[in-house]
Amino acid sequence: MKVLLINGSPHENGCTYTALSEVASALNSQGIDTQIYHIGKKPVRGCIACGACANLNGCAFDDDPANEILALMREADGIIIGSPVYYAGPNGALCALLDRAFYASKKSLQFKPAAAVVSARRSGTTATFDRLNKYFTINRMPIVSSQYWNGVHGFTPEDVKKDEEGLQTMRTLGYNMAWMLKSIKNGKEPLPAIEPRKSTNFIK
Repeated sequence: MKVLLINGSPHENGCTYTALSEVASALNSQGIDTQIYHIGKKPVRGCIACGACANLNGCAFDDDPANEILALMREADGIIIGSPVYYAGPNGALCALLDRAFYASKKSLQFKPAAAVVSARRSGTTATFDRLNKYFTINRMPIVSSQYWNGVHGFTPEDVKKDEEGLQTMRTLGYNMAWMLKSIKNGKEPLPAIEPRKSTNFIK
């Protein structure tokens, strides 16, 4: 089994990476393989609502990491997305990539356990955490919990390494993700039935 951890920070080895590495170490200790994927610093496109992804296996734009991220998420058994906090929200480049990848996923990510991890100097973590979790809840993805909201605090990686509670929260998340993945693998229950989608229109 393998968990994909997406580093949504422009800093490849910064605070977000430090938090994700702690989660990955816990997963590895439980026999779960991990991959930390860095989105990089190159420009990314926002969704233009062209609808082309309905007839493709991904986004129509293939000049940034969106389709690569989607392919990696499809291959993974579990997904963890990490982001720094910018103005009480996730990195905009990360959101632009996730908007397109999740919209083009065509239900291929349903029932994969997922979690969000956030990093801040001081505050804005819960709003960022909430924003990232919405990608999972709209796609029928079980959210893995920890012992607290999944955030670390610090201005540098060295600061984050001093956040004992935050690092413990990361390790607990890793242990809980491993437990859920193993429980699903060893379970015998079929996936829940999916009703035909209904859309309420209040305009009469």
